[in-house]
Amino acid sequence: MDPDCELLNIRNIGIAAHIDAGKTTTTERILYYTQKIHRIGEVHDGAATMDWMVQEQERGITITSAATTIYWRERMINLIDTPGHVDFTIEVERSLRVLDGMVAVICAVAGVEPQSETVWRQADRYHIPRLVLVNKMDRIGADFFQSVQSLRDKLAADVIPIQIPYGAESEFSGCIDLVSMKYFSFSEEDKGKTIIEAEIPDDIDEMAELARHEMLEFIAERDEEFLEHFVTEKFSDKDIIKALRRLVITGNIYPVLCGSALKNKGIQLLLDAIVNFLPSPLDVPPARGIDPKDEKEVIVKPSRDEFFSALAFKVAGDSYSGKLTYFRVYSGKLKKGEKIRNATKNTIERIGRLLRIHADSREDIEVVQAGDIVATVGLKEVSTGDTLCSVNKRVIFESIHFPDPVISMAIEPRSNADREKMNLVLKGIQEEDPSVMISVNKSTGQKLISGMGELHLEIIKDRLLREFNLKVRIGKPYVAYKETITISGQREGHFEREIGGRGQYGHVIFTASPIERGSGIVFENSLKNDDKIPHVYFPFIKEAVHDASSVGPLGSYPVTDIKITLTGGSSHDVDSNENAFKMAANIAFNNVIESCKPVLLEPIMKMQVITPDEYIGDVIGDINARRGKITHIDAKEQTRILDIEVPLSESFGYSTDVRSLTKGRASYTMEPAFFDIVPKNIEEQILDWKR
Repeated sequence: MDPDCELLNIRNIGIAAHIDAGKTTTTERILYYTQKIHRIGEVHDGAATMDWMVQEQERGITITSAATTIYWRERMINLIDTPGHVDFTIEVERSLRVLDGMVAVICAVAGVEPQSETVWRQADRYHIPRLVLVNKMDRIGADFFQSVQSLRDKLAADVIPIQIPYGAESEFSGCIDLVSMKYFSFSEEDKGKTIIEAEIPDDIDEMAELARHEMLEFIAERDEEFLEHFVTEKFSDKDIIKALRRLVITGNIYPVLCGSALKNKGIQLLLDAIVNFLPSPLDVPPARGIDPKDEKEVIVKPSRDEFFSALAFKVAGDSYSGKLTYFRVYSGKLKKGEKIRNATKNTIERIGRLLRIHADSREDIEVVQAGDIVATVGLKEVSTGDTLCSVNKRVIFESIHFPDPVISMAIEPRSNADREKMNLVLKGIQEEDPSVMISVNKSTGQKLISGMGELHLEIIKDRLLREFNLKVRIGKPYVAYKETITISGQREGHFEREIGGRGQYGHVIFTASPIERGSGIVFENSLKNDDKIPHVYFPFIKEAVHDASSVGPLGSYPVTDIKITLTGGSSHDVDSNENAFKMAANIAFNNVIESCKPVLLEPIMKMQVITPDEYIGDVIGDINARRGKITHIDAKEQTRILDIEVPLSESFGYSTDVRSLTKGRASYTMEPAFFDIVPKNIEEQILDWKR
């Protein structure tokens, strides 16, 4: 980092959006105008700088988040371009975990789309300040004000335009800035590099005045300091910018800008807004963690004079250097060659190279400091979500939430000689992408790869065969079902036998009860003040419960959404040991689950279909045949927008079918929503097939 680049001058931001909203195109222009690149690469040509993977270039989509560092108006901006496809939502999740601000890009034609909503909710979870860019103002059907309204309606967000467009569709020529009340257009001769400032054209002057007044009222209602200026009408453009900045940082307002990244219009104004309104590391609440020695909270100040602390948010394989670990530094400094502690695993490793990342290229640096987002190579023990810190000071930050996979495929080596290589490659892929789960089907012995959707598995399959040159057989994707219970019950597990001349004794009583969807397995011990089972065995009983939950009684699917309470049991002074209590807990778990009317759960997908009016009947009929439920229908011009919930098992092949039904004129998006109970007749079919 440049020694003169103070923390106040740093912006750590991400760009997130629904697929095809123009997010990577926007990022490409940002790189161009900040002189990070000298030639614009287009997504549709497979030449975008941040889409460097072969699979990204072939498909024209972002698959993995890519980082870079740029400079604008003497500010350093660490920028992460995230994927827009829901199958790769983990990339957005782990990026947002370490960022201080976000630019949400939405399409001026479609407004808020399903994945726009998903990334917005993810940002809500981490309390991330945001700007919104209404992109593609040059497209047919572009409507800035309708897009702003969709932000208010679908996201319940306090958004306010700080720009309005001049013209739309092919007539879109520039932006009216409501703070300075100037009209900005962009020269086509040098790809928008030259910004032309002018007075607001007469035909939009009245609309601009109304929009400015609405913006000022909006700010005054939420900021007491600006309210005093507003009432007396004594304020400058700087007062407006300061008030907007205060409100953005506290999450009380989300400014909306407009532009067309593809046509090179509005991006420099977006960069100005990033610098003016999004927070520095000093403007956000300090990171909080726990001291593992006493479980007390530790508040980590964003200072370079504090001890070193960082969060590893991404691990990637590197063909030249081995394992590449991306991390965000929250406090202190770290020099090349120093030792660090992995606080999560309590291991110590030495830092080899420190790297500043630009997509798939990197620059060696000597030192990193608070506020930096950088990478290092060679850390062996680090996983996504681990906390790194000084050797003599241990703190653990909150880790990263990983969604449950919903779809699986079987994989097996073509020969025993390929098995070891396959296992190593799969381990590496799981380290890179924690939303991938590698498991073994205990009833068939097959190795399974589970992920977030068909495209997710397709990309993994492509990498296995092409990038790693694995000689393997890969099965077709199938649904990752789960099992749960519908009533409460109590059963015991008794393990008593003699092994090798020594007695084994363990006895536990479990109560099981169904809990809210998405809760997983919750274990509770009600014997804390009881001496029936010595305290030393409680952790082993809990461990056995989680192990046993990986295989359910119906179809050997994982068990979930259950609370297991240890309510009783007994022990033997001589014969009891950890293994005996593990066995007893396993028996008790299986007994109680079987007694509580277990059922299958299936993943339900949230789908949005956009179809011309004339095909609405055919589309609805097809959705009904797939056990789908239509939750909402919107009309927009000659099209209908259907919000649908449909089982994942019924959605395979939908892409081909909906094109056939609508002669290629409909489009759809889909993302995992929740798990629900499988109807009894369908459950019987699934279990018959499983057998």
